[in-house]
Amino acid sequence: MGLYRRGNIWWMRFSYNGKQIRRPTVTEKKLAEKIYCKVMTKIAEGKWFEVNQHEDNTFEEMMDKYLLEYSPKKAPKTYMRDKSLVAHLNRYFGHYKLNKIAPKDIYAYKIERIKECAAPKTVNNELILMGHAFNLAIKEWEWVNDNPVSKVSKEKVSNQIERWLTFEEEKRLLETSPYWLQEIILFCLNTGLRRGELIDLVWDRVDLERKTFTILEQKNKCKDTLPLNEKAIEILMARNKIRSIKNDFVFYNNNGNKIGPDNLDRSFRLAVKKAGIEKFRFHDLRHTFATRLIQNGVDVYAVQRLGRWKSISMVMRYAHHYAESLRSGVEILDKVQNNFSTNLAQSHKKGITAIAVIP
Repeated sequence: MGLYRRGNIWWMRFSYNGKQIRRPTVTEKKLAEKIYCKVMTKIAEGKWFEVNQHEDNTFEEMMDKYLLEYSPKKAPKTYMRDKSLVAHLNRYFGHYKLNKIAPKDIYAYKIERIKECAAPKTVNNELILMGHAFNLAIKEWEWVNDNPVSKVSKEKVSNQIERWLTFEEEKRLLETSPYWLQEIILFCLNTGLRRGELIDLVWDRVDLERKTFTILEQKNKCKDTLPLNEKAIEILMARNKIRSIKNDFVFYNNNGNKIGPDNLDRSFRLAVKKAGIEKFRFHDLRHTFATRLIQNGVDVYAVQRLGRWKSISMVMRYAHHYAESLRSGVEILDKVQNNFSTNLAQSHKKGITAIAVIP
């Protein structure tokens, strides 16, 4: 078989009309073999042309190449999400030839997914992934000449998240949580850590003397050293007294090992249910962190830095006010009105006195 490896890519080599042809395929040998056999069949049938050798590439082949060569470069969780999104896309487009996919087909897919009760954000993520794969197929693989996804509008998504934990709900949640979960809940409420960041936190990144901690691998691709408040320090001091001898994780399970995200979610949902709190996710602890800061007058830029969001606009998704937090704003009008009335009364009184002393 005319396949050979160059770097991470399997190349195919064959003769066509007396000319030696070399073409890159993919990084996975079995898929490269399928592509090679397909080309050999088309040559035998007289249906292969050098200029249009990719005209019969299917959507599924494009997504296989994407998952093999590009998606693994992403974070592990993002890679797993990509595989899930591709499964939905392949179910509809898998058999389509790339050059036969039109904007109307993508629009029809979007409508079908909405009928299946897929969330608008999920549908958009699928289209974004599909569009990215098409861009690679155009610019780097030279499989197609056009990206039909770019001509289809995305679904409108409401980023407004109205859920945060009240202090009364916090009290109930802590009462229904085991002690190990209480520490995690309080630590997240006081640091704004994401679930993965909380699970991955190790003592090497904590400086109790300086009252700081460092986040290395995170969503915004940055390294940040952040301050800890007294409540967070109190929790860390207690955890420091019972550090695991098996590993360096700050928070760990009963066996002294790293906490599994599914186990943490399961325990958290059970505590939320027992507390009678509706529609509250673990990530909403981070939401509560940002909301409480802004409701108490912390500068939005400071909240952005503390929560490590990429932009101010992202912070504003989490910056919701309730009526009492806005009261001081409207009370300014009372103050302005009272000052005006007082000044007017004083001016009027002076005017009357002046008239009274005129001879």
